[in-house]
Amino acid sequence: MLQTPSGGAENGAAATDSGLMSIGTVLNVLREEFPEVTISKIRFLESEGLIEPQRTPSGYRKFSAHDVERLGHVLRMQRDHYLPLKVIREHLDAMERGEAVQLPVVGRQRDGVSVSEPPEEPTAARIGRQELLAAVGVDEPELKEWESYGLLTPLEDGAYDAEAVTVALLVVELGRFGIEPRHLRAMKAAADREAGLVDQVVAPLRRHRNPQTRAHAEARTKELAGLTVKLHAALVRTALGVRLP
Repeated sequence: MLQTPSGGAENGAAATDSGLMSIGTVLNVLREEFPEVTISKIRFLESEGLIEPQRTPSGYRKFSAHDVERLGHVLRMQRDHYLPLKVIREHLDAMERGEAVQLPVVGRQRDGVSVSEPPEEPTAARIGRQELLAAVGVDEPELKEWESYGLLTPLEDGAYDAEAVTVALLVVELGRFGIEPRHLRAMKAAADREAGLVDQVVAPLRRHRNPQTRAHAEARTKELAGLTVKLHAALVRTALGVRLP
């Protein structure tokens, strides 16, 4: 549940007397549940008509608690249900009319069939090719182009890891700034090198004779992945000379 600021003195200049919030304050609120959200993401969702923040005479955005609640619903539907923005907008409109909304379940799969409960030996969450296309709102030629540059790679059964949705959505957003898939090959190569470095560190744990030590390898991999992502982001910000609020 999103906890919105009360608009009291602790928010300072970030909020007005009416309780409206700056985009920086909204970002901090959302990051409690969505650590990867960015200001550009919020602006993108505004440009797509998902929210309509007020504007000050000087042009600054001011968000209400209702705007923040809508943003939370949008990000949750993207993260948990892989819905395209058009469908999310329809769901939001229905919710505001007081209608019940049935969200699709994208759970773990076994032999290509979704199951409500994980099997005895859980597998990674997956999403089918058509589900991926629908979730991102692109067509087959675009997906094939992304695959040709190695940005997305299907698994042996033709499905994708659920993380593919995040990658695809980011490719779409970057495309709005004129950054084409072919421009992203360097990022993919850098990511592969970083993953290789993590694998080298974790490999001894995976090969260990102690089952508990081998089980610890997954936790260590996640920890190192998180640190690697943070370092990469910091290095990019430093190289560009920018600082996020």
